[in-house]
Amino acid sequence: MAQSDFLYPENPRRRQEVNRLHKQLLDCLADSFHATNELTGVLNVHLGCRLALIEMRREGTIKENCDIIIQAMVEIQKELQKVDEALRDKLEPTLYRKLQDIKERETEKIAIVQKVISVILGEATAAASAVAVKLVGSSVTSGIISKLVGVLAQIGASLLGSIGVAALGLGIDMIFRAILGAVEKTQLQAAIKSYEKHLVEFKSASEKYHQAITEVTNTVKRQIQ
Repeated sequence: MAQSDFLYPENPRRRQEVNRLHKQLLDCLADSFHATNELTGVLNVHLGCRLALIEMRREGTIKENCDIIIQAMVEIQKELQKVDEALRDKLEPTLYRKLQDIKERETEKIAIVQKVISVILGEATAAASAVAVKLVGSSVTSGIISKLVGVLAQIGASLLGSIGVAALGLGIDMIFRAILGAVEKTQLQAAIKSYEKHLVEFKSASEKYHQAITEVTNTVKRQIQ
């Protein structure tokens, strides 16, 4: 126990809490890397995209890893926007509006897209049409991905952003190695509050993101069975 811990006996507990929350944040980041790669694979296979897979940088900071996911999501959004613009260009206005109508049946939307998907991609498959319906012009692109991008940007800009991804266990001491006593207490309390705040937002946004991707992959599986 550090000498300052005798004066501030709650500091060791606070360090453990920071360590625990840090692990939770890393788990969420790792899940988002995996989900993004899963979505990338679907887009590459079924919509003819050439998006690169991403990998978590174990020696990087939280901000650097957030930025990697954000950049991948921005590229995904660009590809989906291209497909959306092509659909709007090839479809009659009334049919395109049906794609945006949440009350319209999904099977009907897939049938609409399949009429022109061959012109856009060079071939027509039910799976490609299903992916387009699930992602283009839906809340996945306009809401879910945008929300997660915003949360990741906030985390990167927060005091957590400069903390290394590998900073676990004794590594936490490296974060606060120049801080002792009351100053460390303040920093630890601030870190805990920041982790807790951002984890709530991150978990909520990432769960919706993962759920949307699962729905896409399940739809694709049904189409190719």
